[in-house]
Amino acid sequence: MVKNIERIISNKRLTSAVLGVTPDEFQTLLPDFSAGLFEDREERYLELDRKRKPGGGKKGVLRTDAEKLFFILFYHKVYPTYDVLSLFYDCARSVPFKRQKQLSEILEKVLGKKLVLPKRQIRSTDEFFQAFPEAKEVFADGTERPIQRPKDKEKQKQNYSGKKKRHTRKNLVLTDKKKRVGFLSKTIEGKKHDFAILKEDVPPDVLPKDILKYLDLGFLGFEKEYPGSSVSMPKKKPIRKELTEEEKEANKKISSVRVLVENALAGVKRLRIVSDVFRGRKKDFDDQVMLISCGLWNYHLSMR
Repeated sequence: MVKNIERIISNKRLTSAVLGVTPDEFQTLLPDFSAGLFEDREERYLELDRKRKPGGGKKGVLRTDAEKLFFILFYHKVYPTYDVLSLFYDCARSVPFKRQKQLSEILEKVLGKKLVLPKRQIRSTDEFFQAFPEAKEVFADGTERPIQRPKDKEKQKQNYSGKKKRHTRKNLVLTDKKKRVGFLSKTIEGKKHDFAILKEDVPPDVLPKDILKYLDLGFLGFEKEYPGSSVSMPKKKPIRKELTEEEKEANKKISSVRVLVENALAGVKRLRIVSDVFRGRKKDFDDQVMLISCGLWNYHLSMR
């Protein structure tokens, strides 16, 4: 079993390396996570109509609330296999799988109550300002994550990204200047175009026209379809021609500002579960881990 959790949590560098949070962030999150565990136990106790009181019966490998929070943060940050976790915790392989499933759901609910989870849909201007209450500009970008090659031929074809030359899943994010992820699209096949995702989940006509939108060439055509919108986008190189020096310099200036969305995605992808080749096959699990990763990044920013 993983020992000396207190020693790891007291070390800022080590805690960030194995959990993706600082010691202060861990200790601040722990009371809310404990409350989430209590609510989960109460719900399961009522659903199963148990005779034995909560806490009775065989003791699990994760005894304390701190150990459970450590386990689920460690899983998302390091992304070990269930075989490795069973070795660490000296238990059957099925135990870490069941605990991960349960604790991931609790962690997602806790992050939701702390108001750090991004919006999943924006269907009106009011919803936009709920996600970005003080923003004068937003940054949009798509991000692809590699997955294991599916065995099913239809799934192989569906998830193959010609851009990345591998099988991927994709999300679109909207961030603000503080690098907070305010919107996260549903997780879909990696080959889908960024602009197509935006039109489905955040119809551009609900985005305030006076809000400056930093976009890359994946959103080419935005200005044509939504005239009057305030947009900052690099100029595309013409076919068989070169950009002028002034155009290159303008593109550099746009990129120097747009890099904030790349920094936000880099912060989210500190967790290896959303940067390594994803192994999960359970339906919608790839979407859940991306949502949790964005929530943990927003939580980290809120603690600064």
